[in-house]
Amino acid sequence: MKTLPVCVGLLLMLFTWTVCVWADRRRQKRAWIIDSFTIEEENPGPYPYILGKIELNQSYLVRYQLKGQGVDLEPKGILNIDKKGNVLVYGKVDFENKQGIKVLRSTFEAKDKSNDEVDTRLGVHIQILDINDHAPKFQESVYEVTVDESHSQGKTVVTVLASDEDDSRTNNGTFDLTIKSVTPTPDNVKFYIQQQKDVNQQQQQFGKVYFNGCLNYEKAQKYTILVQAKDKGEKIQLSSTSTVIVNILDKNNNLPEFSGKTGPGKVNERETGVEVLRLQVTDKDTRGSEAWKAKYTIHGDKKEQFKIETDPKTNEGILTVVKQMDYEEQTYKNLSISVQNELPYFSCKVKKQVENAKWEVDVIPQNSGMSVENLYNTIPVTIYVEDVNDPPVFIPPVKHVHIMENIAAGTSLTTFTAKDMDGSHTNTFKFVKGEDIDGWITVDAKTGRVSTNKILDRESPFGINSTYRATLYAVDDGVPSLTGTGTLFIHLNDQNDNAPMLEVNTVNMCLDTEPTVANITAVDLDLHPYSSPFNYELLGDVKDKWRVEPTDGTTVSLVKEHSVYSGHHLLQIKISDQQGLSSIQNLSVTVCNCSIAPDCHVRMTRMAQMGPLAAWIVVLTVLIFIAMCLMVLLISCKAERKMIEMDNGIGCLIKTNTENPGTDCMDVFTKVPSSIGIQKTGSFNVNASLKLSTNVNSSHKVTSRTVIHKTLEAPQLDFPDQMSIRSINRSSTRTYRENFKRSSIRSSGFYGNADYLSNSLAVIINKKLLALQTRDEEFVVYEPHCYADEGQAMDNADLDALSIPENDFHPEMLINLDNRFCQLAIISRPDLM
Repeated sequence: MKTLPVCVGLLLMLFTWTVCVWADRRRQKRAWIIDSFTIEEENPGPYPYILGKIELNQSYLVRYQLKGQGVDLEPKGILNIDKKGNVLVYGKVDFENKQGIKVLRSTFEAKDKSNDEVDTRLGVHIQILDINDHAPKFQESVYEVTVDESHSQGKTVVTVLASDEDDSRTNNGTFDLTIKSVTPTPDNVKFYIQQQKDVNQQQQQFGKVYFNGCLNYEKAQKYTILVQAKDKGEKIQLSSTSTVIVNILDKNNNLPEFSGKTGPGKVNERETGVEVLRLQVTDKDTRGSEAWKAKYTIHGDKKEQFKIETDPKTNEGILTVVKQMDYEEQTYKNLSISVQNELPYFSCKVKKQVENAKWEVDVIPQNSGMSVENLYNTIPVTIYVEDVNDPPVFIPPVKHVHIMENIAAGTSLTTFTAKDMDGSHTNTFKFVKGEDIDGWITVDAKTGRVSTNKILDRESPFGINSTYRATLYAVDDGVPSLTGTGTLFIHLNDQNDNAPMLEVNTVNMCLDTEPTVANITAVDLDLHPYSSPFNYELLGDVKDKWRVEPTDGTTVSLVKEHSVYSGHHLLQIKISDQQGLSSIQNLSVTVCNCSIAPDCHVRMTRMAQMGPLAAWIVVLTVLIFIAMCLMVLLISCKAERKMIEMDNGIGCLIKTNTENPGTDCMDVFTKVPSSIGIQKTGSFNVNASLKLSTNVNSSHKVTSRTVIHKTLEAPQLDFPDQMSIRSINRSSTRTYRENFKRSSIRSSGFYGNADYLSNSLAVIINKKLLALQTRDEEFVVYEPHCYADEGQAMDNADLDALSIPENDFHPEMLINLDNRFCQLAIISRPDLM
């Protein structure tokens, strides 16, 4: 009895556990259920409307909830569910939405109202149905392309791209591409389009435009093609168009043709660069294009004497002579000239139009067996050669002469021969020397014989590799005069006429207890066997000091013994070539102690060079000093020396260099005021005028005037009497004789003894003034007398006598005058000297 309650409890517990497990398993199965609905895009409403209902079998109260796309996820606010389980639609949906959502995926939940636990969870899928609301659309509204008119049929002209945003799995998103129109309407070409889907984008399709036939620029320069894209919608069909513009580029499908020629058609012989013909052509292709530009070819010109070029403006062919033509060889030249274009020729002609297939066309040059060159137009031309005077021709034009150098001047080298090749003009010619840089040759003008003008030297700098070049001219007497040219090469054989010489005549060596060595090298301008190896021999006292090892060779060693002291040494070396021709060369050797100063050679060289340099500096300094002294002397002599002209033998005459007659005036001497006495100092104005007239050769009257005008400042002194003055004069004469030599040397003594001169002048002036005061009444007005007019003869050639009073001479005055006045005094008054 005690175990019965226990068993009942266990049974109740087992039943409860079984019920719970079954309920849980039932709830899990409901969560796996998925309901689906469909919704059409752009539904006009009214809203909201019931899309469908979710049915559930439950015995308890539940609450429905919907979440996911269309509810709380984009696109939001489109869907909801009421308490009866009806799915409601609150707005439009777009199949072509930006998110690309084609199916709205939502979750439905049913919760127990008693405990708010989820009783049922369902996945709800709502598929959006597409309608035909978008027309196919081209990627470009206008396509423009340029193709050559030589474009072959069957090749792609242009590719267009169109797409439809509607569902490509339905007819709404499927479309066709067609050509609706072509402007202008061609008769030689037919355009068509082929459609192709894009494997990457199902909504896009390509359309490739082709044509059958032949394009012709002359018939149409541009085609405008209207392409349509139209879908296959069941209720309504939508479409759009795009414009394709095909520009045709002109190519060479028209050959140029000759239309005429102008020009003289003749040329003078030996004339080049002359235009002889112009050829005109016509071409139907576009002017200025490569298909229009002509290209000419000359045939039959093996010597290439002509060239032809195209005038870029007129497209004419200009025929020009580029090589000289000889009248004696040919009087005319026949040529043929063909013309083509810069672009290769192309031709396309429709033979037969075939439906839905390529047309039969005839294309040149692709599938024709004809050579294109045979299609070019050709014209024959004849160029005439006119005869003119021909220049002489040397036969041969080049000569080589081999001679020994140092031959005597005037030696004949060779004789040139020239010939006049002109058959219609008989001319004579002469030979003239042309290029002769160093004046080696002379040429006989008549015979053409070439001779040496001087002794020829193979080692001359004007000879290259022992060869000298000269030219000769043969000049005829035609009109115009023409010249032929001949060339002479003189090859000189070598002689032993150059002695060997040291290449460098200075050597540096170091002072050492052991013998030291330096290399010396000799050179010889002559060739082998008149040059190296040389024989070296030291001259003078060189024993136990210097030696050469070896004695033969081009470069040998100069050996210095240890006994040679430091300093500069001058050695003499006799150098002989293989034939014994020798020269004595001076070699300067600098020896110094390199262990003390590595650059001792440089220092000693500089010291050796300072001797001459110092001498030059001293000489230059002396010259500069002398030049400065001369400059100082010249500057000091620039002051003008004014001679004091005096009467009584110490005055001077000043030439006026004029032939005009003198002024007839009365000489007025200012009287000395009585206030001026022997003890007074004053200023005196002395005017003296002397007029001399004479008749020269009885026909010319010469007037010479001397004017003395000086203002002198007289010092304070006593006036001497006549005896005192004579005594002074005699004393001055003896003094002058004693000091004459010394006064002649002093050229500026007049200025050096100014005090003495001033006193002497004052004495003379005062003496004259006192005499004039007593003889004032003796002066009369001078009346000029006319002897004869200038240019007329005189009846009486004698002039009036001049009375010159005896004046005392004062030799002491010459002591301070220039030596030229002293010389004049000796000549004038030898009795007083």
